[in-house]
Amino acid sequence: MKETRVKSKSFRDMLEKYLEIKGLDIIVVLNDGTEVELYKNREIINDMIITMDGSNKRQSIPLSEVKSVDMFAA
Repeated sequence: MKETRVKSKSFRDMLEKYLEIKGLDIIVVLNDGTEVELYKNREIINDMIITMDGSNKRQSIPLSEVKSVDMFAA
């Protein structure tokens, strides 16, 4: 169990760094297979990925539901 927490913390830290790079297009793949493209206005708050579109519509994604992350240079 401890090893999973260490991996989760390092995943969170690494993802947080990538979210700060506005030139990256980031697609989050959830445990159920759903793909969510994150808007450029994004951050991690309390183990949730928060993203807002141009009209300030907010979307929250729990880190526990993230299966993988795909990143592309824009």
